[in-house]
Amino acid sequence: MLSLSDLISRLRSYHSNLNEALIQKAYIFAKNAHGSQKRHSGDLYFSHPVAVAEILTELKLDEASIITALLHDVVEDTEITLDEIEKEFGEEVARLVDGVTKLGKIESIPANERVAENFRKLTMAMSEDIRVLLVKLADRLHNMRTLSYVPSKEKKVKKARESLEIYAPLAGRIGLNKVKDELQELAFAIINPEARVQIVEKLNELREKNRNLVDKIVEDLSRILKEDAICCEIIGREKKPYSIWLKMKKENVGFYSLYDIMAFRIIAQNVAECYRILGIINSHYSMIPQTFRDYISTPKENGYQSLHLVLLGPFNKKIEVQIRDKNMHEIAELGVAAHWHYKEKFSKTDKGKVIKTKDEDEQYRWIRELISLFENSESASEVLRQHKFSMHHDEVFCFTPNGDIFNLPLGATIIDFAYAVHSEVGNNCVSAKVNSAIAPLRQKLENGDQVEIITQNNAKPSPNWLQFAITSKAKSAIRNFIRSEKFNEYNTLGRAILNKFFAAKNLEISDKILEKILPILKRKNVSDLYVKVAEGVIGRHEVLKAAYPDFKEETKQTKTQTKTFGNKRPRSSHSLPIEGLVVGMAMHYAGCCNPIPGDPIIGIINTGTGVTIHSQICHNLKNLVLLPQRVLDVCWKNDDEIGDELYASRVRVLVENKSGSLADVTSIIAKKKINISHIRTTSRSADFFEVMIDLEVKNVDHLEEILSSLRISKKILEVERVMG
Repeated sequence: MLSLSDLISRLRSYHSNLNEALIQKAYIFAKNAHGSQKRHSGDLYFSHPVAVAEILTELKLDEASIITALLHDVVEDTEITLDEIEKEFGEEVARLVDGVTKLGKIESIPANERVAENFRKLTMAMSEDIRVLLVKLADRLHNMRTLSYVPSKEKKVKKARESLEIYAPLAGRIGLNKVKDELQELAFAIINPEARVQIVEKLNELREKNRNLVDKIVEDLSRILKEDAICCEIIGREKKPYSIWLKMKKENVGFYSLYDIMAFRIIAQNVAECYRILGIINSHYSMIPQTFRDYISTPKENGYQSLHLVLLGPFNKKIEVQIRDKNMHEIAELGVAAHWHYKEKFSKTDKGKVIKTKDEDEQYRWIRELISLFENSESASEVLRQHKFSMHHDEVFCFTPNGDIFNLPLGATIIDFAYAVHSEVGNNCVSAKVNSAIAPLRQKLENGDQVEIITQNNAKPSPNWLQFAITSKAKSAIRNFIRSEKFNEYNTLGRAILNKFFAAKNLEISDKILEKILPILKRKNVSDLYVKVAEGVIGRHEVLKAAYPDFKEETKQTKTQTKTFGNKRPRSSHSLPIEGLVVGMAMHYAGCCNPIPGDPIIGIINTGTGVTIHSQICHNLKNLVLLPQRVLDVCWKNDDEIGDELYASRVRVLVENKSGSLADVTSIIAKKKINISHIRTTSRSADFFEVMIDLEVKNVDHLEEILSSLRISKKILEVERVMG
């Protein structure tokens, strides 16, 4: 464990105005707070925050970050509160500690949601101060270094997966590649130890076979560059096992088919020298086609800059070469921590809050997009799934006609590009041109594509876009728009349902009446109540009972008497045969079950097509995703309200294969004054044949009447209604 004097010595090496007394105070405060707590290794728990602080000194972070590292577990694991930390160390440190601290054991959050909620909180905190993420990454790195001491295999695998899927990509996004690589290697050893052992063995074999090959290639590259008076540093290295394993999976090749197991970095004096070196190397060795990437002119989103290429290099070996200057190399290794923006590009308010510059704000645009995802998604888990997907993609660089550059994940489509430009551009997108040619919105983009998005003011996103959009920003914006549209539609629908229901009972209903019963129904406002009624979450009778608790329904006897005396309400010419629908709302009957009056029915809301009416016993319902918000509570009106409207229904009839049999069938149907809209023979044998007949009937009783008549005929063997 690093001693206090050693910690201060490390800080003093790069921090000119260090407050040693405050560091000493934090060191002792954390040590006393954790007391005799032990880790799985048997070491004092205090050794962990000290190790986290040590990692941060390697990144040359400021004293507030180091103090946060020392105190980061105090609130979670001891009786110390954030108020006490703020009192002792100030608001800045308290805010940083709060950002790093986990949510803890919150009983209301399911276990599978806690990781996502912790991630949400971390995102919100690091949007205010990126140091929160730096401390969290150092915390996770030390925990991974000591994960072997955890006795539970399940817990080890869980932590390793979190590190691989969340924290390593986050480290990569801020350019902290050194931390990212170590997290990946440590996690790989836990999750897939067999694969890692095999790759390490093959690396050892290759190293033995090509003894001193890396040194020889470095010598050869140095020689040709010295001939042109280039002063640079050349570093040769082997790729990490996890990186090799990913490449093998991605390209579906064996270990010995990989060309870039050996990689070489050439560190130049400046940008101009980088391009000079590129030209010299290309004049001596053959570059493998389509392997060149210029990340200097078009940096990655995290600020990474370098020239990448693969050569058939010295000794006819395929090697990967990266060319960058010293500043680029430092950023490539340590990212945001490399030249510590908090000293050079940030200013602080009198309360210590960090203010971002314009450059920094643009660099961490992805954090703002993450926050937007959390705000527009129904659960943190949904965001986490999207985030994991988007973080593991390579990038493509595309241009607008004006020359603006947008970097997107590999596999991104035109619709992803539209939303990258601006949410409104995506929402109003109708078509696009790629390299001046009209292209479908689902087309995947390639490096260097020039994309022109064509918009219309009245255009709207299509739910189908979710099938091919891959960026979190695009998916979030599309879902958010659809959710907003659905809310407005359901608000109108719920209002109409209640108005019609209460009017049928001669009861008054208004927003003022509903506002009084909101607490009973546990709703925030009247609009929320309308939406829940439309979704079927709250029934009409629940609202009736809350609004008019003393109201009593008429009995069936009373209704019969009313009908007998002829007191029927006049039926409007434009009224619908189904109760629970909004007048004028698009509605059609499902062809799979052909529901008719008398069938128990259900309404399924489909965005863009209105309501589809199914029979409740329709076999296709099991194939639909019946979310509560898609199901509508509907029923047929009374026969006298429906009138003489006819409905399609299909019957299957099996008759003897004799002359006149089919004529008998049609004759029976004709006597009942039922129209046949379609008839066809589906199978025939020596003894009988099967026909499908589409009839136009009034209701279930009308259909059953004709079925009974058909069953009486001696020539008819079977008769049944076909649901679809």
